[in-house]
Amino acid sequence: MRISTITNWAYGATLLLTGLSGAAFILSEQSDRSERIAVEQHLALDDLGEELALGSEKRSDEARLYVMRQSVRHLDAYRQEERSEQRRERAIARLEAQDLAPTERDALKEAARNLDELDAIEHGALGAAAAGEWEGARAALFGPDHERAQSSVLEPVRRFRAIVAARTNARMHEAKLQSDWYNDIARALLALTAVLFLAVLYFVLRRRVAMPLIRMTGIVTRLAKQDYSVELPTDRRRDEIGDMTKAIHTFRDNGIERSRLEAERASEQRVKDLILQMMHRLQATATKGELAEVVACFAPQTFPDLAGHLYVLNAARSSMVMAASWLDPLNDSQSFSPTACWGLRRGRPHASHRGNNDIPCPHIGTLVTPSLCVPLSAQGETIGMLYFEERDGCESPGDASRLYIELMAENIGLALANLELREQLTYLAIRDGLTGLFNRRHLDETLNRIGRDGHAVLACLMVDIDHFKRFNDTFGHEAGDMVIQHVAGIMLDAVGAAGQVYRFGGEEFTVLLPGQTEESARALAEQLRNRVREAPLAHRGHMMGHISISVGIAAAVTPGSASNLIVRADAALLEAKARGRNCVISAAELSDNGQAGECAA
Repeated sequence: MRISTITNWAYGATLLLTGLSGAAFILSEQSDRSERIAVEQHLALDDLGEELALGSEKRSDEARLYVMRQSVRHLDAYRQEERSEQRRERAIARLEAQDLAPTERDALKEAARNLDELDAIEHGALGAAAAGEWEGARAALFGPDHERAQSSVLEPVRRFRAIVAARTNARMHEAKLQSDWYNDIARALLALTAVLFLAVLYFVLRRRVAMPLIRMTGIVTRLAKQDYSVELPTDRRRDEIGDMTKAIHTFRDNGIERSRLEAERASEQRVKDLILQMMHRLQATATKGELAEVVACFAPQTFPDLAGHLYVLNAARSSMVMAASWLDPLNDSQSFSPTACWGLRRGRPHASHRGNNDIPCPHIGTLVTPSLCVPLSAQGETIGMLYFEERDGCESPGDASRLYIELMAENIGLALANLELREQLTYLAIRDGLTGLFNRRHLDETLNRIGRDGHAVLACLMVDIDHFKRFNDTFGHEAGDMVIQHVAGIMLDAVGAAGQVYRFGGEEFTVLLPGQTEESARALAEQLRNRVREAPLAHRGHMMGHISISVGIAAAVTPGSASNLIVRADAALLEAKARGRNCVISAAELSDNGQAGECAA
């Protein structure tokens, strides 16, 4: 039952009991009033009876004194008493008109008759006295008839007073009992009201209101502090406290859901922040190695439950090569064919072994761990792949994580495409389009850097193809380009890791050899000249004959001497041409005033 219903019933019962107790007190008061009225009536009737008895005796005494003393004073007193007796008779008549008991009424009537008889005797005696018959008057007032008449008046008066006393005592006793009964009822009703009030205070206010509210105060305080681990009472009462308990349960459930949503929002914001940080760093990367390092740094922070690899398409566009790895995935394939991945084939993310509802990628082999392959593409071209693998004991990524994974893949793909585009632009800027060698611009930048760094030892070879115009004139410019490519290939193979080969312009090449002296450079130059001379070349089935080169050598052995290195090597090259070509001349030989012999034909 609801508390409001209980309190309303208790309030109504309290009003009813209070009204009944008030009515009982009113009835008790009326009983007390009846008792007082009975007492007053008893006193009045008793006074009347006494007055009748005393009045008749006093009047008789005045009449006797008059006839004895013959004093008018006593006669006047007698007449005064007579008038009083007339008033008493009228009072008796009024009493008879009231609700008197029959015995009381009979006693009054008898007393009135006897009193009339006594009055007649006394009036006769006084009449005789007035006629001068004083002896006869005395005989009448002091005779037996007078005594008998006087006694007959007193007897009904006494009986009347006794009857009145008995009746009024009974009525007083009845009124007292009734008053006491009503008082007891009123006290019982008041006691019941008090018990009801105390019961309401204890069972309703304390047990059903105060105690639950005290418990709920602590619960609400903890809930206000977002402590949703608090145990809530399972109160199934259908009252206001039960409604409040349900509201607190709802508040706690809403708080838990709100905390979960806030945690998800915070987690999503953290993922967004990490992806944003990764994007900023991807934009600042200069090489694919730096890009791989950035991905390996931020991928495990963004998705700590997923291990993975970053694969990049190789230069030949024939294989996916691992560029980075994080959190030790079970699948450790270093490379695989793009056709071995369903994600790369379809150009969209592909999940393997998740719910066994799709075909696993061939490149994961026998691995049964749920995994996800996300292609990296830009401008509609696939350039790499992100591979994610669920770690043991971790939950699979939800739809939101899949979106962030695709967002990460999109940004990584754009950054990787930008790097490849930058590499292509850089290649075009510093490489020769015909031979693939570094060009003159890169040579100048390298020499300037060497000059700033102050290398102590550096050798330079200036190489020129002998009689190159003859190949163009005889076999055409296509054959001339093939000769340049042929010589460039031999130079790259001969120099290797010892230095760097540049196309200086036209049929001229430059070779920088860091850390080598002029003597070691000469040995390399001779080897290079012999290999070019010994490699015949044919064009469209026609032998083009042997190709020869002239080489000029210069060396920088002190800081600052590299600034005119090209000039000195070029001067040595001109000297080699002047001496008949197909020879090697060093700048040191030019300083010997041309003492060297002629070059071989």
